[in-house]
Amino acid sequence: MSTRTHDHTALPQGRDIPFLVAGIFGIGSSGPLIAKSSMPISTLIFWRNLGGALIMAPFAIRSGELTDPKNRRLIAISALAGVILAAHFLTFFASMRFTTVAAGTALAAFQPIFAALYMKIRGARISTQSLGGMFLAFASLFLITGVDFTVSTRAFVGDLFGILCGALSAAYMIIGSGVQKSLPTSSYTTVCFSSCAVTTLLASWLTDSPLLHFPAIQWIYLLGLIVGAQFLGHTLFNMTLKRVSPVVVSLVVFFEVPVAAIIAWFWLHQRPSAGTIPGIIGLLVGCVIFVLRNKVDSD
Repeated sequence: MSTRTHDHTALPQGRDIPFLVAGIFGIGSSGPLIAKSSMPISTLIFWRNLGGALIMAPFAIRSGELTDPKNRRLIAISALAGVILAAHFLTFFASMRFTTVAAGTALAAFQPIFAALYMKIRGARISTQSLGGMFLAFASLFLITGVDFTVSTRAFVGDLFGILCGALSAAYMIIGSGVQKSLPTSSYTTVCFSSCAVTTLLASWLTDSPLLHFPAIQWIYLLGLIVGAQFLGHTLFNMTLKRVSPVVVSLVVFFEVPVAAIIAWFWLHQRPSAGTIPGIIGLLVGCVIFVLRNKVDSD
């Protein structure tokens, strides 16, 4: 079998550009809304994903792909992606509650490193420049967590949740990229979001978290999450994965960090500490260098 060089850093084109831009602002609103909400974490995730699944279900039903026997394996993998997405959301939401929005979203944006490392395991070629970017990203990661550790144990735990969230996000995005080469985005997201909702519903039941009877403002925050982060964010990003590498989509997610930080600064009055700001900048620069300088070989 011959080996050819495939560039997983090719920039998006056409309609994928506005999709990704809208997605950035969608997911950028997620952290501040989560931090502002007082709903239990599992309850918030359940309603958010149930809403996303209901929005996409009519399109999936119309395509007829969900009932096609040849798609059973793809649907099962989509359901697995939903379980991973639930774990991603649980760690991300916890991070937003334990540390600042800026630090949590920055560490969660570490996902391209995990995605590219997965490509490396599958035979990717990582250049010297990429290794330098990885070193800078890791050094910045320790700077952020080190600063938060001196602030409080709670903030440090939030940082750890953010890092784990990034790893789970990379796994979810890689699985979604593979499935959507054969399954329509509407079918994939319907199954994935439904599986995520069921998983977090079980978590709500195990933790005895209420599902109803919240003040009206909490439902408004939830609606903002469904429309912004779930539909504009995750759904549009999933649509681009048919044509754009998951490594590049992960890179685009970096722009969530300044969007979320600015919203949190003005709305929640969370101004990042002096030590955290250079750590966030270094992390983003290191990840950008790593991804842009990484050429992937594939069969």
